[in-house]
This record gives sequence, structure tokens and C-alpha cells, in this order.
Amino acid sequence: MLWYKSFLETRWRFLIGLAILMLSVTGTVLAYPRVARLLPLVPSIDTSGELGRRIKDIADLSRTYRGYIWAQTLRQNVTQMLSFFAVLLGAGGLLSQASGSGALFTLSLPVSRNRLLGVRTATGLAELAALAFVPILLLPVISPAVGERFGIPEALAHGVCFFAAGAVLFSLTCLLSTMFNDMWRPVLIGCAVAVVLGIAEALFPELSQYSLYGVMSGERYFRGGGMPWLELLASAAVSAAMLFAASRNLARQDF
Repeated sequence: MLWYKSFLETRWRFLIGLAILMLSVTGTVLAYPRVARLLPLVPSIDTSGELGRRIKDIADLSRTYRGYIWAQTLRQNVTQMLSFFAVLLGAGGLLSQASGSGALFTLSLPVSRNRLLGVRTATGLAELAALAFVPILLLPVISPAVGERFGIPEALAHGVCFFAAGAVLFSLTCLLSTMFNDMWRPVLIGCAVAVVLGIAEALFPELSQYSLYGVMSGERYFRGGGMPWLELLASAAVSAAMLFAASRNLARQDF
């Protein structure tokens, strides 16, 4: 019952996010032939300045199918959208129901608060895992439609990176949801943190491989440096610490 109730609370956020991510991946793959035809025109474009440098960088990456997928899908579209939906999935929970009868009903169940939070968190993490892996596993399936291929092991590696880094934003919002009795303040703060992290990465591109978004996009793996195991473990540790803090916060709440 608790698992089903937790799923009902987040099902539309999850299903909408899954549909958007799958459509984004599919659209990017199907657009590759047109992008490949336009690449010869890039040398005639003025590439001076920061914008020009970025255009040239994306064009250089897009000369191979793997580079195109990483530049357009893994580093940009999926990373940005997964971050947003990780925040949405982490928001809500027992405290946000306190203004209505939902919290009283939930608290009347013969289970501990830690159990309630554990089920809510596990459900959200399972949904986040689906958002991280399912759209990426579409790549090996639909790439042959444009005459290309994308390996399943490579898709799984990127899925691990997306899930581990996305769990940090999810856990942050879960923690914030035990501090505010509404849903939208945790969402806004979580999104603000995500934006600040993105700005910091843009200001210090030399550290991008070690940033949260660098880990999420699997930049080191893409550039041949192997899986970022240390950063993945650090992400897991930070997520666990924030979820533990959330459980302590919830235990101290007076309903």
C-alpha cells in the first residue's frame, strides 16, 4: 500500500518526464542525417568569440555519430531535463501534506516515519533510475534507423552516470521537503542550485569533468578516461548523507 501510494503521488511527474526524455532522444537521433549534411558549412561561419568557439566545438564533436549524441543529447538535453525531473521527483512527501488530511491519514498507519520516508525515497529513486536508463537504452535500438550504432554497454555506462549524479539533486530536494511544508519552495531552491552549478561549470570549463554535470554526462568516459568511479562514489555518499539528514528532520517534526 505504501509503495502504491508513493507512486500515485509522483506518477504524473515520472510519466511526463519519461515521455519527454524518450521523445528528445528519438528526435535527436533522427535529426542526425540533416546535421551531418550541414557540417561542411561550419568553416564558413565566423567562429570568433565565445559563441563561435562553442559552435565550433559542437561541430567538431558532431563529425562522428558518438560525438554528436554526446554533445547534443547526453551533455545537453538529457542532462538538463533529467536534472529538472530529479528535483520534481524529490519534492513533496509527508510534510507538504500537513495542511490537509493526507498527513493525518499517513501518520495513522502502523509504520514508522523512517519507513514512510524510506518507501517514498525508494520509489522516487526507482523512478529516477527509469528516467536515467530507459531513454538512453533507446539509443542502441533506434540508431540503426539512421545507419549508425550505439553500444549497449556504452548506454548502460552513461545511465549509471545519469542516475548517480541525478540522485544528488533528488536527495537535496528530499531534504528540503522535510524543511518546508509546501512543495514549491523545495522545487525552486533545487532548481536554483542546479542553475548555479551549471553557471559554475560554464565559468570553469577546465573542471567540467569533475562537476556534477560533468559526472552526469559521463564526460570522462566519453573522452576515453574510463568511468569516473571516485566521483560516482562521492555522489552516492553525498546523496546518502542528505537522505539521512532528511530522516532526522522528519523524525523531529511535530504534526
